[in-house]
Amino acid sequence: MSDQDTKVPLPNLEDGEVQQVVDSGSIAPDRDSVHRGAADLEALFDVPVQVSAVLGRARMDVGELLKLGPGAVLELDRKVGEAIDIYVNNRLVARGEVVLVEDKLGVTMTEIIKTEKN
Repeated sequence: MSDQDTKVPLPNLEDGEVQQVVDSGSIAPDRDSVHRGAADLEALFDVPVQVSAVLGRARMDVGELLKLGPGAVLELDRKVGEAIDIYVNNRLVARGEVVLVEDKLGVTMTEIIKTEKN
């Protein structure tokens, strides 16, 4: 390293201080990225969302629907073991599989669906 090279000081990580190198070469603290976590989202914790796990779909007339009773079997458009769709507020966000956890059904997300924003 020559004497003409500028030395950039390293941030002090023990104090929890986060610094960002800006285009001018100087170092400035980045206040927006300092220790973000779940506590920063606390205002959103009480916002209700609708979560749906779709095992499959079936089409039928209303008359057929009214004839269904306890123990009726519906043929769905998916096969056993095929991924299910997980919707949040009617938007597909993930795919997953059904699991059994302590005698209750659950869903494990196996794939997150990223949608492009317009």
